[in-house]
Amino acid sequence: MKMEIRIPTYLGIKNVVLGKARSLSDSGTFHKISLVAFLAWIGLGSDGISSSSYGPEEAFRYLGQHHSLALFVALGTIFTIIIISSSYKQIIKLFPHGGGGYFVASKLLSPSIGMISGSALLIDYLLTITLSISSGADAIFSFLPAHFHQFKLIIAVAVLLLLIIMNMRGVKESVMILTPIFVLFMATHIFLIFYVFISKSPDLVQTVTDTTSDFKSSVAQLGMLGTFFIIMKAYSMGAGTFTGIEAVSNGMPILREPKMATARKTMNLMAASLSFLVFGLLMGYALYKVQVNPFKTLNAVLLEASTSGWNKLIGYPFVTITLFSEAALLFVAAQTGFLDGPRIMANMAADQWLPKRFASLSDRLVNQRGVILMGLSAIVLMIISGGKVSLLVVLYSINVFITFTLSQLGMVRHWWHVRKKDKEWLKGIVVNGIGLSLTSFILISVVIFKFREGGWATLVFTGALAFVAFRIRKHYYKVKCRLQKLRVTAFGQFKELYKTQGINDKEIENLRYKADAPTAIILVSGFGGTGLTALMKVVENFPGTCTNIIFLRIGVINSKNFRGTREMDEFKENVIKDGSKYVEYANKLGYYSRYFWTIGTDPVFEIEGMLPRLLHNIKKPTFFGGQLVFAKRYSFEGLLHNHTIFMVQRKLFKRGIPVIILPINVPD
Repeated sequence: MKMEIRIPTYLGIKNVVLGKARSLSDSGTFHKISLVAFLAWIGLGSDGISSSSYGPEEAFRYLGQHHSLALFVALGTIFTIIIISSSYKQIIKLFPHGGGGYFVASKLLSPSIGMISGSALLIDYLLTITLSISSGADAIFSFLPAHFHQFKLIIAVAVLLLLIIMNMRGVKESVMILTPIFVLFMATHIFLIFYVFISKSPDLVQTVTDTTSDFKSSVAQLGMLGTFFIIMKAYSMGAGTFTGIEAVSNGMPILREPKMATARKTMNLMAASLSFLVFGLLMGYALYKVQVNPFKTLNAVLLEASTSGWNKLIGYPFVTITLFSEAALLFVAAQTGFLDGPRIMANMAADQWLPKRFASLSDRLVNQRGVILMGLSAIVLMIISGGKVSLLVVLYSINVFITFTLSQLGMVRHWWHVRKKDKEWLKGIVVNGIGLSLTSFILISVVIFKFREGGWATLVFTGALAFVAFRIRKHYYKVKCRLQKLRVTAFGQFKELYKTQGINDKEIENLRYKADAPTAIILVSGFGGTGLTALMKVVENFPGTCTNIIFLRIGVINSKNFRGTREMDEFKENVIKDGSKYVEYANKLGYYSRYFWTIGTDPVFEIEGMLPRLLHNIKKPTFFGGQLVFAKRYSFEGLLHNHTIFMVQRKLFKRGIPVIILPINVPD
């Protein structure tokens, strides 16, 4: 049977917009799509780096008139960055395959707590995307006349749509496009900070003196406790500075080998650059004694103050370019949400907290469904909130510290359990213990201060997502128990059938393929009750169509098995073993049997691609595939379970190939 494969029009358009499918047979695929430390710093670190545009400002505002106390806030912030980044290096070492706060809480505390941490992360990354785009749009439109502001929301949504398309093309491609913006931001801000310190170098000693006198004055006026409260409140209100530090741990699967070394370099780059920016900006505010301006960011005020003596031909362009780079970097920061959000979603889907289809990859090896869902959800949130940064910042402040706190708690528990086995346990528990204290303090402070301003909404959204995840997991658990019963029943049926028509090993050796006889082609997934039941039904109900039996095994690549070359090799071995087991069982029943296998991201597409090779010598093929049938119909059943066989049937019907769908009744 000669098959002609035509490329549909939609596939041609898709290849132009999103790019051609990546080859899984190419051993260099992982190398091509992975990120070196520098690109990972951009793709995963942009969220943390961009927080320097609003984190230090938020902290400085809460100091009120006590500007000189900014030194204490800056030092505390740097100390916290070092502690959190150091603790995440330990997490990376313990979980080299990635997963970040979700895996840490799941493995070291409990799966349910891990689910809460994952839910908090998903909401956090959704807010990262929405807030970053909204902030960037605000910054861009601040350069434009007021009558243009009516288009701000439209432009923000357009940027979101563009980012969705870019991320559907692939991780590396999206990062490469955004690299110039990141480099421009770092170059302008490093120059600004060095210039501030050089131009104000004679005032540095005076600033330290002012800090000491301001501290003494505050203590005399407010008492030690009151002064400490002001410093700690400003420190905790600048908590947005720490967001994004966890991104490297979550994004381990996309890093270049050796992953751990790349992750450590990326974390060092992120921690060093963020510390430098935070310290430099906070001290710049103090050195220039900037005043809060309701119409300008403190960075804009600092830029204008520091360049006031420059030639206008140089000063104005520098200020404009620097502020533009801040605005543009906020767009880049949304990339972290698009990189890590779908990955967390895929990990939770693989553990059955979310629909399993969110663990699948596109032919570009991207968590495409997660990218689309995160992007569309951000658009909805953008429209509902009207893109108001003040509201989104409040929602954004809490969730990341839920994950931080649970991660630190899990690591403290881990170090305590291994204290008799690991010589470095004391160092580890000290780092994570300090991290737990700091993140817990910030979490409690932000919840208290921001609860009435809208912080409650974040907790409600996270709780609602956790509730849905719990219900999904409960459903999958029930189905798993019933499939185990199905497996037992299927093996029992095979034993009964083997007693009546089974053959011995010598007879099996004499089995030969009969080219002119009917051939049953059975689509199977992993070896288990579903595939074995399908075999029993074909043998018992269609005896005249299965002189030969061929098993077609499609190994579907998802985020769980697509983590590296070793994992892919193991996955291929398992796919081959599954096919061999089915052949063995069919042979024992007296049927000549073979299996064909391949791996890919879309089983329907892979089956279409295999047809010419599969049907080359088969004259009378009939395809069979099982579909689970539940006694009780579940809500959202179509979302929680795939119906691949129906799509295969539609495709093959167009080619005139018969496909029979076998109902696999799942016992209660």
